[in-house]
Amino acid sequence: MEMLLGFIVLLVCLIVGVRHGGLGLAVISGFGLVIYTFGFGYQPGKPPVDVMLIILAVVTCAGFLQTSGGLTVMLKYAERFLRNNPKHITILAPLTTWFLTVLCGTGHVVYTMFPIIYDIAIKQNIRPERPMAVASVASQMAICASPVSVAVVSLVAFLSVSGHEFTVFQVLSVSIPATFCGVLCAALWSYRRGKDLDQDERFQEFIRDPENKQYVYGDSETLLDKELPREYYRAMFIFFAGIIAIALLGNFPELLPKFAAKEGAAPKPISMVVVIQMIMLLVGGLILVSCKLKAKDVGNSQVFRSGIVALVSVYGVAWMADTYFMNHITFLKGFLGSAVQTYPWAYAVLVFLTSKLVNSQGAAIAIVVPMAINVGMDPVLILSFVSACYGYFFLPTYPSDLACIGFDRSGTTRIGKYILNHSFMIPGLIGVISGCCVGYVVAHLLF
Repeated sequence: MEMLLGFIVLLVCLIVGVRHGGLGLAVISGFGLVIYTFGFGYQPGKPPVDVMLIILAVVTCAGFLQTSGGLTVMLKYAERFLRNNPKHITILAPLTTWFLTVLCGTGHVVYTMFPIIYDIAIKQNIRPERPMAVASVASQMAICASPVSVAVVSLVAFLSVSGHEFTVFQVLSVSIPATFCGVLCAALWSYRRGKDLDQDERFQEFIRDPENKQYVYGDSETLLDKELPREYYRAMFIFFAGIIAIALLGNFPELLPKFAAKEGAAPKPISMVVVIQMIMLLVGGLILVSCKLKAKDVGNSQVFRSGIVALVSVYGVAWMADTYFMNHITFLKGFLGSAVQTYPWAYAVLVFLTSKLVNSQGAAIAIVVPMAINVGMDPVLILSFVSACYGYFFLPTYPSDLACIGFDRSGTTRIGKYILNHSFMIPGLIGVISGCCVGYVVAHLLF
């Protein structure tokens, strides 16, 4: 009974916290911590300090990348690629947004791409819902395939802290093919979704009004005619060099400095968790001194603000979840351990639902992965179902999905009458399910 009440407290805190946003989720977790400690007598868990530090370093570097203009250069190249291949926008748009997120570590880059994707689609008489909805899904699925995303660095850190030494490269060797295949399957399905515009009665009725037609077919802004300073390109190349350095050091641990944990012990390479923090701070510093930007402007960048919100939400929700689960770890090991061994997909469902509850892949990993490790789940299975961390498309409340609907001036990307029949549902389900299947095969082939 006590365990059930404790779970209800956890669930209520998550639901109430999400209603107030990422920072709200963190501080509402304080209610749960106090109730557990003073009401239930639970010993407080431990905040994931190592995970928080690595997130802080990564989002700081990403903030410098955006403020310096390096992100703008990537978006300009992406737009040029899409405009050079307009007839295949339904396939190429989601692959482009997936790739941009892999490079930058945040799905928020997709906001700049939405008007570009819409403009190309409508001028090709392609139903904008086809490329736009799946592009939104792709930008979020790619978070677990980026070496500098909160989700990936959190996963690596949690595995490392628990004694499972999986490198960033090993995690990406599963998550990149898994999410890429998931996005590709979703894009192929989207190729013929919905009615063609000339057969869509609702759309044809809307554009009969000349003002509406001008609104639908009017030009969108473009980056192609803008001359970007050299410093923008320099910042992008510095960032790429940092990512390459992390990949090399993670794949070749013999390059890392070695230190003895205590006197007389054999020297061991330093943790990649520490290395990632060092390199991300170094990249931010190099961008600062060589690309003519003001450090105080970084705090106002969208990527930095979003990353800090993710950091604080992981802090609160992971501490609360650890307090609850660690005080019932004996029962959980027996019950969940056997359930996951018998039905491995049960873990994927749990991560998916948690992701929807907290609207964050990083927060979902912070809640579920430590618990899964503590009940004895094979870390290979955790890697297999990394695509399931993206579940917040299930209800169309996430900012990127709402922005996608707003940028589609044709009205074809929308929330349905019954809420769940929205434009992102089927591409999201196809992407996650096929990504989990591919991830399961790849992970078991590699490890």
